[in-house]
Amino acid sequence: MNTMRAVQVVGYHQELKMAEVPVPEVTGPWDVIVRIGGAGVCRTDLHILEGQWAEKSHVHLPYTIGHENAGWVHAVGSAVTNVREGDKVILHPLVTCGLCRACRSGDDVHCEVSKFPGIDTNGGYADYLLTSARSVVKIDDSLEPSDVAALADAGLTAYHAAAKAVTKLTARDTCVVLGAGGLGHIGIQVLKALTPARIVVVDRSSAALDLAKEIGADVGVLADGSQVEQVLQLTGGKGAEALIDFVGEGGATAQGIAMLGQAGNYYVVGYGENINVPTIDIVSSEINIIGNLVGSYNDLQDLMALAARGAVTLHTQKYALADFQKAISDLDAGKVRGRAILVP
Repeated sequence: MNTMRAVQVVGYHQELKMAEVPVPEVTGPWDVIVRIGGAGVCRTDLHILEGQWAEKSHVHLPYTIGHENAGWVHAVGSAVTNVREGDKVILHPLVTCGLCRACRSGDDVHCEVSKFPGIDTNGGYADYLLTSARSVVKIDDSLEPSDVAALADAGLTAYHAAAKAVTKLTARDTCVVLGAGGLGHIGIQVLKALTPARIVVVDRSSAALDLAKEIGADVGVLADGSQVEQVLQLTGGKGAEALIDFVGEGGATAQGIAMLGQAGNYYVVGYGENINVPTIDIVSSEINIIGNLVGSYNDLQDLMALAARGAVTLHTQKYALADFQKAISDLDAGKVRGRAILVP
């Protein structure tokens, strides 16, 4: 029996452990086994270890973590025709059925019987991963799996929120981005590629703001306690038409709501705290609060088209798979610029 390395959750509030486990095998006609070239390390992985997802995912421990994956096709089931061995691929984070109402509508995210490798089944902090033909997106030859892995979830989620926002934005509008970190720096590039609206980025780090301006932000606002006033000033006291919140904790939501204008849309991506808004404020200003969970397969295809033409690039910090603990610790300590990627 062939074995491989896999980094597993063995208990909540415990450190991850490296294990030797069997290499997954093709058992169904639509199965695709991928040799991992890069697995993104995400803040959600920290939340998983804290037990935040335990009730939602009902996953049995131990299991292999990692939901941002790219690599090369290693083996395929008998019905698979869209990829073949050796193809370079990025993986849509969900394994979906293709038959339910959501899938038929192209809304794979809400598939009624989906699996989510890295969340509720074995993920990609490993040498190999089992997924399905519906989840693999061939990537341009110019792209390397370890460079684009985090686009599979962080990038996809940022794209999904930005693509929703741009349907309502015009050249006269302002879109505020809270947080220019791992997801934010992707969202900024997507907004730049898709909308003529003014992009205002708010972050606690002046270095992050410098990067944001290099990649497409029009204005950087330092979160020094005066950020709400600064955004209101930039918008003539009216507030922004749209705000994408990549932070979602530490008081960001109260500030974000305060930056929003009449009939504004608040897109929630980062999470961790509750949003507390009096219902009269929602009614009187007609604001909308909109959740964002990853994105569809088509969103991922669109994002990879932007990546192939260089409109979206990831800033990555790479770690060997064996150095998983350092990657997790660095992310937790805020030491990662862009996205941390494990490379088997």
